[in-house]
Amino acid sequence: MSLAPELKEILACPRCKGDLEFHEDHGEIHCPRCKLAYGIRDDIPIMLVDEARPLP
Repeated sequence: MSLAPELKEILACPRCKGDLEFHEDHGEIHCPRCKLAYGIRDDIPIMLVDEARPLP
């Protein structure tokens, strides 16, 4: 699973518009500010706040 570098450059958290941490090995994208984890399915980031899971 690998996201294109161009996509990583333009992605931002949909809630706070902040920077993201990419954890492709776990199939997730994390927003440290909002403490949310967004899923990646079939190499497509699911950037929906309603589908994000809270980070501990």
